Amino acid sequence: MAYKHMDRPSYVHSGSSWVKCLSIGASVVVALLPPIAQAQDIEAGKTVFKKCAACHNADTDSNKVGPTLKGVVARTAGTVPGYPYSKAMKDAGAAGLVWDEPNLTEYLINPKAKVPTNKMGFPGLKKPDDIKNVIAYLKSVSG
Repeated sequence: MAYKHMDRPSYVHSGSSWVKCLSIGASVVVALLPPIAQAQDIEAGKTVFKKCAACHNADTDSNKVGPTLKGVVARTAGTVPGYPYSKAMKDAGAAGLVWDEPNLTEYLINPKAKVPTNKMGFPGLKKPDDIKNVIAYLKSVSG
């Protein structure tokens, strides 16, 4: 005589509950990983930012040779009060350039290609991870 579904012992049915619990547990662990990775990216970005620190602040509102980058993420280009931007940067901002992640990425790869004739003499960052990490750092100080 074959077992019908209802005739199975209760421990047979509980297997699917364990699978659900493991799946939920794994989801929770995966959900917790991005903040940890992001924190590492921020620290790596802070290290990369040392290449920029001769000309820019990121943790204060004061300008140096370059404008402060505190709050740069989501800011319109060429709009830090008191900083004498190039005409090119002011025009880029007036045309709608906002420093979101894609625009920052392009700019950090090659500043002169993104905003020709801007004043920044830095040739850009070449490593994609450096760019991603410095943007993570800039986001952390843009809050």
